[in-house]
Order: sequence, then C-alpha cells, then structure tokens
Amino acid sequence: MDVLEKIKQCLVELDGDCVIDGVNEALRKGIPATKIILDAMSNAMKEIGKLYEEGEYFIAELIEAAEIFKNAMKILEPKLREEAKKIGKGKKRLRIIIGTVKGDVHDIGKTLVKVMLQAVGHEVIDLGVDVSAEKFVEAVRKYKPQVLGMSALLTTTMTYMEEVIKALKREGLRDKVFIIIGGAPTTKEFAEKIGADAWARNAFEAVKIIEDKLSS
Repeated sequence: MDVLEKIKQCLVELDGDCVIDGVNEALRKGIPATKIILDAMSNAMKEIGKLYEEGEYFIAELIEAAEIFKNAMKILEPKLREEAKKIGKGKKRLRIIIGTVKGDVHDIGKTLVKVMLQAVGHEVIDLGVDVSAEKFVEAVRKYKPQVLGMSALLTTTMTYMEEVIKALKREGLRDKVFIIIGGAPTTKEFAEKIGADAWARNAFEAVKIIEDKLSS
C-alpha cells in the first residue's frame, strides 16, 4: 500500500495516529501537501460522507473524522501556503465571502479554500458552517465582496445553495457577486442548474478559477 492510500484508509477508519504518521511519511518522501490533501484526505472524507448517508457512520464519526483532518492540517498548512503562493499571480486583491450552507457542519473543504486564498493575498470573510440564506445575504450587503463561495459535503444539504441564490436575487444582489460552489456531492451540471457562476472540484481548482476569472 502506498503512503497516500495508507493515509486515506487510516482516515476512513478514524485512526488519528496512523493518519499523522502517514502525513509525516509522505512529507519526508517529498509529496506536495496539496497532493496529500486532495488525493488522500479529501477522498477519505468523500468516502466518510457516503458512509454517513448510507447509515454506516453517524454524526459522532463525522466529527471525529473532522478532528483528525484538522490535526493533520496543522502539519500541512505551512506547506500548503507555500504551494498556494505559486498559483497566485499577484494581481488584484479580492474580497471573498465563504461559508458552508445551512444544515451542514463540514468546514474542511471551506477551510482549505480559505487558507489557499489568503496565501495568495485575498481577503477572506469566513461565515462558518450551517449558514442560512439570510446570513449570506446580510454578509453580501455588508461587505460587498467580489466573490461568494458556498460548500456542502452532503447531498441532503447541497440543494440549499439554490435557496441562497434565490434570496440574493430577491434582494437585487445576485448580479453584484461571482458565485462559486464546491463540495463532494456537487457537480458542474448542478452549479449551472442552480445559477452559480462556477464549480470547483477541489480547493486548488477553486483558487485557480477565482484567480483566472477575477484577479486581473
């Protein structure tokens, strides 16, 4: 078993010590932090999300997995920031609001996006998790961001993204902000269907899309 597969397996099995050992081993082997996160840890979280939706795992397991992920991120974050700077083109600084939608308490993907966007010099206002449409609308009105990012890990919560977009339309704010969505169950087709401007399959891609489309 290669080290990335080992990290993934250990995280799915909620073995925190094993995950940390694997992360340290991967870094010693020169594997980039982005690869460790996207190929091992994010894939593990997708699997854990499926196990939850199938009734194999419960909220307690989701919370435990998130804690293990955060502990691993403490080791990976400095490397991740260095790697993110290489994507940044040093152009216009943007104000970006991000949040996990109502009903969903997962902040892993969102946190990765925040770390990487901050590393390339953007201002990020993180609304946290379980964010209602009203809170998103209020934040857009108050902070006047160029970008709004929404995330969800579960198929049961991702549909709420459309509620947020509808609320922004009602308040006349939709056309003032670039909306990007992401999270394990989301797709490009879903983003188009609900009227978002873009979809990112992972944090790395989210930063590239925002940089390419807006930071010029």
